[in-house]
Amino acid sequence: MKKVLALLMVSMLLLAACSSGSSNGTESKENSDTNEITVWAWDPNFNIKALELAKEAYASENPDLKVNVIENAQDDIVQKLNTSLSSGTTKGLPNIVLIEDYRAKSFLQAYPDMFHPLTGSYNTEDFVQYKVEATSVDNENYGLPFDTGVTGLYVRTDYLAEAGYTVEDLQNIDWKEYIEIGKKVKEATGKRLLTNDPNDLGILRTMIQSAGKWYVKEDGTTPDLADNEALKLSFEIYKELVDNDLMNFHSDWNQFLATFNGGEVATVTTGNWITPSIKAEASQSGKWAVVPHPSLPGMESVNASNLGGASWYVLDVPGKEKAVDFLTKTFGSNVDLYQKLVTEIGAIGTYIPAAEGEAYKTEDEYFGGQSIISDFSKWAEEIPQVNYGMHTYAIEDILVVAMQNYLDGQDLDKVLEEAQQQAETQIK
Repeated sequence: MKKVLALLMVSMLLLAACSSGSSNGTESKENSDTNEITVWAWDPNFNIKALELAKEAYASENPDLKVNVIENAQDDIVQKLNTSLSSGTTKGLPNIVLIEDYRAKSFLQAYPDMFHPLTGSYNTEDFVQYKVEATSVDNENYGLPFDTGVTGLYVRTDYLAEAGYTVEDLQNIDWKEYIEIGKKVKEATGKRLLTNDPNDLGILRTMIQSAGKWYVKEDGTTPDLADNEALKLSFEIYKELVDNDLMNFHSDWNQFLATFNGGEVATVTTGNWITPSIKAEASQSGKWAVVPHPSLPGMESVNASNLGGASWYVLDVPGKEKAVDFLTKTFGSNVDLYQKLVTEIGAIGTYIPAAEGEAYKTEDEYFGGQSIISDFSKWAEEIPQVNYGMHTYAIEDILVVAMQNYLDGQDLDKVLEEAQQQAETQIK
């Protein structure tokens, strides 16, 4: 009997030993001491290239750390994270993952124990504050800010000149003034003002964030549609652009590029990440300039906003300390790295000290000698902080329908009230 009990005790100890090496129940302990980390990101010409430059920069700090960079489409990353984290497993997940700012809080609030806090690991004061807000929950910082989606109004200076305008006439204007200029440009040139995908209302995001507003209230969860004056005004401006035939419509990315590369519109209002696509049409060199984003008229609003952008997050898996060290010594503090990011891939970071570097001050002949990187960096610091919350895209799907109803003649207050009710029902 004693022998049987002894065997049972040994078996239990062995089982306990085997199970104690798990992380969140599934991750093997065998990788905890390895000098290797894995990073997931999308876009080989932008984010992946940025990581390769970061690896080169980090080699002088720790040449022994192997950094595996794995490319995944953004939608695939979202799906893989949701599948793994919802099941409570971290097996197969990376140490570092890139997450779009609009989606970040849906992960941080749904799976708070799956991400490693970065609070105190880098100086948040060195980054533009709207990005710090986007990466934080309950005063805990979980992300290291990367690129900015700071917006600008790209303008065809030759079209403006035909209508009697100069670049100076478009400095710090509001949307109403922009529309009036657009009417005269269209009359003189036959060109519409801008192009937009009706199923992507990113333009509304840029409008309302310039006024410090979002689709949700400051708590990040309560829908704020029916009584959101900035959103209501943005709907009215959108309709005015449509009613005056100033807005071209496209249905996909290639059509978007073809519209402005083909000279069909006088301006492009979007994030700075469009710069390489604009410059892809060599024949238009010297015919473009960038001015500050329009503000919302008649209310507190600035000539700066954001569209897009992502940040780096560390998952709470073995190797997290090495992952934090890699991030903080590259994207978190390396001014020289940011100069390479600008010159080699056109990535404007949100690390404020980098803006003092020479690469940020370079004049771009394509834009008539304008130092556009320096201008974008200045505007990025002016972007209002908002809580993107967890439901940006779900609410925007509702607003796409609401906008069409409004364009079809329905009362705006009624349209937004119905959108409010639908959002409250769907995102409880």
